[in-house]
Amino acid sequence: MPATSTNHSLGIPFIEIFSVESTNNYAMQLVQEGFAGHGAACYAYEQTAGKGQRGKAWHAQAGENITISVVFNTNSLQVSTQFAFNMTIALGVCDFLRIYTAGDTFIKWPNDLYWRDRKAGGILIENIIRGKEWQWAVAGIGINVNQTLFDTTLTNPVSLKQITGKEHNPVLLAKELCKSLEYRYNQLLSSGAPSILEDYNGVLYKRGNQIKLKKDNAVFECILKGVDIFGKLLVVRNLEESFNTGEVEWVFN
Repeated sequence: MPATSTNHSLGIPFIEIFSVESTNNYAMQLVQEGFAGHGAACYAYEQTAGKGQRGKAWHAQAGENITISVVFNTNSLQVSTQFAFNMTIALGVCDFLRIYTAGDTFIKWPNDLYWRDRKAGGILIENIIRGKEWQWAVAGIGINVNQTLFDTTLTNPVSLKQITGKEHNPVLLAKELCKSLEYRYNQLLSSGAPSILEDYNGVLYKRGNQIKLKKDNAVFECILKGVDIFGKLLVVRNLEESFNTGEVEWVFN
């Protein structure tokens, strides 16, 4: 049986992999086979088939970026708090990036990290749920670190090197990231989802501003009010409306 202890710090062990299809797949397999428990972090120098949100690919130049998946024992959490966990991970990544970006990093609903109006990182969380028991979560995180040339299909990427003008050591940064994640995870366990939600909305990209969204084939403008505890995006047109993840997409001019 896989270990269930949550006494281990996040990032211990820190498993470095030269090349792998997907760090999330690798970490998930270790968990399912009982070879990884809470805190294990799988860091890849290269991902050949990295995964993004909603089936999209995550493109990252080998050796230039953070591509890491961290294992969480979620036995003590309710299945209904999955989005609170997502917010927790996003806050941990945001905290980390804000150290290097003079506070100009925000969380773009639901799981992207933006520096000003450009994407610096993304998150993909996959879960193991058996019956009513949420047993494990694997948080996959990609952060652009030293890469300066990006796939032309990406509209607005940015890296820490472009932001700071400096080269960084992705491995050392990844270990630092684990500490930020641990701080926020402990906050979730000790203070609960409302505390996390308040902090998440405090760094929500474009909160209080007019944005464009697309639902089906219709594009509309609205004011972004915030996000609720279940992960719905709250906006105001004539009336307040809410949208689930995947129900609408952002439109940028």
